[in-house]
Amino acid sequence: MEQLSTFFKKVPKNKIADGQMHMIRVVKQGLYLILFLNVLFMGSDVIAHPHVFIVQRLKVVFDNQGLAGFGVEWHFDEMFSSMIAMDFDQNQNSTLEPAEVAVVKEKAFSYIAEYDYFIFVKIDGQSFKVKWIKDFNAILKNGKLSYHFFVPCHVKAHELFKEIVIATYDPTYYTAIFFAKKRPARVENGDRFVIESAIKEDKSTSIYFGMINPWALFLKFKLKS
Repeated sequence: MEQLSTFFKKVPKNKIADGQMHMIRVVKQGLYLILFLNVLFMGSDVIAHPHVFIVQRLKVVFDNQGLAGFGVEWHFDEMFSSMIAMDFDQNQNSTLEPAEVAVVKEKAFSYIAEYDYFIFVKIDGQSFKVKWIKDFNAILKNGKLSYHFFVPCHVKAHELFKEIVIATYDPTYYTAIFFAKKRPARVENGDRFVIESAIKEDKSTSIYFGMINPWALFLKFKLKS
């Protein structure tokens, strides 16, 4: 296991934090706008967003051939955590046991398959649809909820760089997803490859009335010569 080799050469950690703080300010401005529209057009379907907040980390996993996929770790806000605990911690022991995790997956996770699990991937500019995930787990610890799952995505390495973009966002913007300030991503089994990467806004994608550009992991890798 190793840290991404050139992870923040182009985008230092403070720039990531500053950029995401700017996005939060834009979100707040958007909320004010939507609240104003709600007052102006009472009875409309316009709803202030977002309602759920996630801090995420990614683990980029390689095998002998190239990219094997990536693990996703989502840490939820206190309100959503308490809702899940109330609804699915049946014995109220402040932890989620295997049977309870299975119910959480069925009723509080699997529905986002309709939205590609909020994972949007491009391989050399072409969209890769996330149709399934594996190894789902939900952890409730000290009142905080986290989801953990793996997205299979096999991309064979060659002598030339393969370019991958991994963006995570809710298209409806009911949920806001931010990269963690510390250790936002890491690599596993990447010794055989040259790896370059950065976390930055995906300017090619916009959501929420065009006001938000989701942040993404931009990854390049090739075989070592």
